[in-house]
Amino acid sequence: MIDDPLYIAVDLGAGSGRVFLVDAAPDGLSLEELRRFTYPAIQTDRHLRWPFPKIFDEIKTGLIEAGKFARDVKRRIGSIGVDSWGVDYGLIEVSGELIENPICYRDQRTNDVLQDVCNRLPREEIFRRTGIQFLPFNTLFQLYAHAGDGIPEEATRLLMMPDLVNLFLSGRAVTEYTNATTTQMINAGTRTWDREIIDRLGLPASLLAEIVSAGSNLGLVKPVLAKELSLEGVRVIAPATHDTGSAVAGTPLENGWAYISSGTWSLVGVERQTPLINDEVARANFTNEGGVFGTIRFLKNVMGLWILESCRKEWRERGRDVDYRSLLEQVAAIEGRGAVIFPDDHRFFNPPVMLDAISAQLIETGWDDSVDSGNPALVAKTILDSLALRYASVLRSIESLTGEKIEGLHVVGGGSRNDYLNQATATATGLPVRAGPGEATVIGNVLVQAIAAGRFDSLATARQYVRRHALLTEYQPRPSPDWDEATRRYAEIESRYLEE
Repeated sequence: MIDDPLYIAVDLGAGSGRVFLVDAAPDGLSLEELRRFTYPAIQTDRHLRWPFPKIFDEIKTGLIEAGKFARDVKRRIGSIGVDSWGVDYGLIEVSGELIENPICYRDQRTNDVLQDVCNRLPREEIFRRTGIQFLPFNTLFQLYAHAGDGIPEEATRLLMMPDLVNLFLSGRAVTEYTNATTTQMINAGTRTWDREIIDRLGLPASLLAEIVSAGSNLGLVKPVLAKELSLEGVRVIAPATHDTGSAVAGTPLENGWAYISSGTWSLVGVERQTPLINDEVARANFTNEGGVFGTIRFLKNVMGLWILESCRKEWRERGRDVDYRSLLEQVAAIEGRGAVIFPDDHRFFNPPVMLDAISAQLIETGWDDSVDSGNPALVAKTILDSLALRYASVLRSIESLTGEKIEGLHVVGGGSRNDYLNQATATATGLPVRAGPGEATVIGNVLVQAIAAGRFDSLATARQYVRRHALLTEYQPRPSPDWDEATRRYAEIESRYLEE
C-alpha cells in the first residue's frame, strides 16, 4: 500500500456541493469527483432556509464513496477538509444538535438592517475596526436581525456553515479564521472577535466560538460516525473554510498579479500581507478578508455569473433549454459591440425575474431597443462583456488604492472555463489573463490539508506544485474600436449607478 495519503475535499456552494478525493502525488495532481448534489434554499418558518440535514446526509454519502474508492485502489485517506460560502450560520444547543435550519443570505430579513446598525455604531468605525466591506447580508447584519426577532433561548453556539459540518464530523465547535472574517465581527488588527462592536450592538457574545487558523487539526472523525462511514483514523482538518480563501490558496499566483475567483460571485482582488484600511478604501467599499497563513485577501465582490445562470433558468422555465457551450459559441460569433449593463446594480441580487431586471436597466440607460430578452446569445454577450468591463474598473481601483501596478490577472473557478469571458477580460483590462485551475477551491482546500500533514513545507511550495501540474490557458488583450466604445459607454453607466 502506498503511504502517501489521499485527501477528501468537501466543497459547498450556495445551493450545490461536491465531494472530491484528491491525490497530491509528486508526479501529478489527481482529482476524483465522487459526489455532486444540490440543496436549494427553501421558504419555511417565515424565512428562506438551507436544508442542513439534507446537506450533511449528502456529505456522508460522498464520504462513504470516497472511502470505498480509496480501499479499491489500496490507498489510505489522511484527512477531510470542508469549505463553503461565507456569512451564513447555524445555531446549536448544548448537546451539539442544530436548533433550526440556517437562514440563507438571500432572505429578506436584512433588507433594512444595515442602516439601523450604522445608526447605533457609525459605519466609519465598523470599517476601521474590521476592514470588511458593507454588504447587507454580512453575518453582522444577519445576527442583528436575528437578535431583534429573538434568538432561541437554548442556543449555546453560533457556527458558520463549514464549522457546523466540522462539528458534526469531529465534535469540535470552533470557527475557522478565513470564514470568520466574512462576518464583519473580526477585528482586523487582533484577528479575534471584536468585543466592542458586539457589545455596542447588543449581540450575544456568548454564542461566538473559539477562532482557529486554517490548517488546524480538529481531531479524528467521531468514532460512531467513523464506523458508519468506514473512515476510522481519518482526521478533520480546517482548511480555509471560506471557499474564496481556499480558491486563492489554490491559485498559483505570481508576484504583481491579481486574481478573480469566478463563479456565482466574482471575487476580484490581490493577496497582501497586511490589511489596507483607510477612508479611500472605505468609500470604494473594498474588503480585507482573512487568507491562509497570515495573508489578507484585498478584494471586491462583483455580482458574477449568477446573472447569466438566472437567465438560463428562466429560459428553461419558458421551454427553451440553453446549452452553455453552444451559447458561448453563439456569443463569440456576434460581430460588433453590444449593449452593456452595470452588473452590481442591487436589482440583480435576487429579482423575481432576472431578464426583466436586465431590461429595466437597459431602458434606464437608453439601450431599450438593443437586446431582445428572447435572444439568449445577445443577452449573454451583454452580461459577459459587462462583467469584463466591471472587472477592469475594479482592478483600476485596486491599483489606485494600493499604489501598486497589476501586471497580470489569474482567473480560477468555474468561470475560468468560459473562454469568451476570459478573452473579454483580457481585452477590457489590457492585461494578460491566465485561466485555471477550474477546481482551485478544491485544490486550495487540499493544499492546506497537505501542508498540515507535512506534504508541503509552505504555501509557496504548494503553489509551485499546482503551477507544474494544473492545466492553465493564456489570453492576451485584443483591442478594437468596438471595445473602446464599449469601455466609454460602460464608464458612463457605472458612474451613474455608483453615484446613486
